Amino acid sequence: MRAPDVLRARQSLAPHARPAVAVDLVILTLVDGALHVLLIRRGEAPFEGHLALPGGFLRVGDGVEDQGEDLDLAAARELQEETGLAPGDVLLEQFATFGRPGRDPRMRVLSVAYYALVRPELCPRVRAGGDAEETFWAPVADLVGSTLAFDHGHILQVALARMRDKLDTSALAFSLVPERFTIPELRTVFSAVKGEAQDPGNFRRKVKRLVEDGVLEPAPGVRRTASKPAALYRFRAS
Repeated sequence: MRAPDVLRARQSLAPHARPAVAVDLVILTLVDGALHVLLIRRGEAPFEGHLALPGGFLRVGDGVEDQGEDLDLAAARELQEETGLAPGDVLLEQFATFGRPGRDPRMRVLSVAYYALVRPELCPRVRAGGDAEETFWAPVADLVGSTLAFDHGHILQVALARMRDKLDTSALAFSLVPERFTIPELRTVFSAVKGEAQDPGNFRRKVKRLVEDGVLEPAPGVRRTASKPAALYRFRAS
C-alpha cells in the first residue's frame, strides 16, 4: 500500500471505536464417564480468584500494515499457552461469537469461542499457564447454575448445545474415545454430552445407522471384557 493510501486508511479508521477481540476456550474431556470442563482460577483482575474458561486477547497490529494474527491461530496459541496441549492433540472448532456490551468490565470486548475436545489419556499433560493460578477439570453437571467469571457460564452452555446438535450426525465424539472403541465406550460419550443415559438397544441401532451412513466402520481386533470380547469400531476419515 502506498504512503498516501495508508494515511487515508488511518484517517478513515480514526473516528471509529475499536473493540478488543478475545478467544475463549471450552475444553472438554471425560473423567470416569462424566463430562468435565477445564477451568482456571484467575490470578489477576478482573475477577481475580474466580473460576473462568481459558482464553486471551487476539494479538493485533496497527490495523493497516500489520493486522495481527488469525483467529484460529490465536485459539491454537491460547490452547497451548493455557494448557500445554498442542493444537494437533485435540479437536478445536469455533462455535459462536459473544459481544454483549458490559460482558467485560475493562472495555468493550468481543469474544470468539471455540470448543476443544481432549481424549482422557491426554489429561495428565494439562498444566496451568498464562494468568491462571491453577488449572483443573470440573464436572459439567456441578456447574449448572453456578457463576463463572465474565459470561463464561453462558458460553459453556452454548458450547454444550452446539455439540449436542452435531453429535448424531458428525464424528465429533471421535476426540472423546480411543481411536478404536466399543459400542459401550461410545454410548458413554453420547450419554455424557447429551446429559442423559442412552438406552443400550436404541444406541446399538444408532451405531448401525452410523455405519450405514459411512460415519463409522468396523475396526480390526476386539476389546477383552469381563464377560465376552467386544467388537471395535472407528470413525471413518472424511
